[in-house]
Amino acid sequence: MDIYLYDSSFEGFLTAVFESYTSRGVIRKENAFVPDMFATTIRVETDLEKADRVWAGLSKKLSANGLHQYFSTFLSEIENVEDQMLSYTRHVFENQSSVERDFGNNFVLFVAQTARKVHREKHRMEAFVRFQLTKDGIYFSLVSPDYNVLPLIIKHFKDRYADQRWMIYDKVRNYGIYYDLEKVETVWMEMDKQEGIWDEAEGDYQALWQTYYKGANIASRVNRKLLLQHMPKRYWKYLPELR
Repeated sequence: MDIYLYDSSFEGFLTAVFESYTSRGVIRKENAFVPDMFATTIRVETDLEKADRVWAGLSKKLSANGLHQYFSTFLSEIENVEDQMLSYTRHVFENQSSVERDFGNNFVLFVAQTARKVHREKHRMEAFVRFQLTKDGIYFSLVSPDYNVLPLIIKHFKDRYADQRWMIYDKVRNYGIYYDLEKVETVWMEMDKQEGIWDEAEGDYQALWQTYYKGANIASRVNRKLLLQHMPKRYWKYLPELR
């Protein structure tokens, strides 16, 4: 069996789809691959031209929503998600009509369900991100989403905070997105220590926010089960009102 190794990027995955399509091999992320003595490994160099050809082919077969689901499924980072996506890609190309609503097919159903999970996490990130002001005048937020949703929330925060410099950093995947008032860039940095980086007034703002939350909250009407349903506890450590 041929195993095609790629660099974990979406463009790299599309390149691997191009290279492996006729061989019926499997695709794996290079940084997570466990060597198999019975398989032939092929390292795929990311080729934007080949990636564009695959994407263009999908664009002819899928709607804008279908393409978004495809990308979102890739961002789920579910173990060996490449197997499902490659089979889904073949199913798309091998059918004349649209397969987006062919939920009797396991691969179509997988993509639809996985994309829904990723989008649920995306909306939670948009709702639960809390910024803190640094000494450098950057509004900073640390997050740890279940899925790799930073690429999906760029537009929301760029539109909403267009007049502020901000950074949202994914602690799990060790990268972030930074807006400099003009464009959004991907950044990598050491996040071991955060002491001493905050603006002097940030503590006052945190206390004010906590006071507002306590004042607006009616203790006798608290429904803890409903609270946990809409605001899972794993997000609480990043919410100043619930610390």
